[in-house]
Amino acid sequence: MAVFSQIVIPLPLVPINLALLAVLLCGFLLPKRWAMVAVLCYLLMGAVGLPVFAGFRGGPQALFGNTGGYLLGYIFTVLLIAQFEGWADSFMKRLMLSVLAVLACYLPGTLWLMSLTGRTLSQVLPVAVLPFLPGDAVKCLLAAMLAPRLRGVLNK
Repeated sequence: MAVFSQIVIPLPLVPINLALLAVLLCGFLLPKRWAMVAVLCYLLMGAVGLPVFAGFRGGPQALFGNTGGYLLGYIFTVLLIAQFEGWADSFMKRLMLSVLAVLACYLPGTLWLMSLTGRTLSQVLPVAVLPFLPGDAVKCLLAAMLAPRLRGVLNK
């Protein structure tokens, strides 16, 4: 996740990066407990100041700033994927599960940003959700395609 976080397209409030793809893959590839541990370790490393978040940021200000709700949303994302990963036995099911898991990340992130900035939903959506939809759709497609292939490699 830390490596994927550094592949960044900067935007004013929330940067686009590949960390969410890493979270999706953790959910698909690791047992539920270890997927959760991986995400919590990532968040803890960032919280104590290690530069693991987008743009080599870390510390409480990164965790509790504009992106904090999305970072915390990774917990919901990985839990959802890991919980239903066994059901997702086809590309379409993995894709649907990935989309739902990304939405589970958007919800706390959007609510957090609204609360932090005092902006309304109609003000936050164009800057904190809509620009991310195309890229996150690609991340969902990649996770759905790569998960079984990576699992095969990891199981060897």
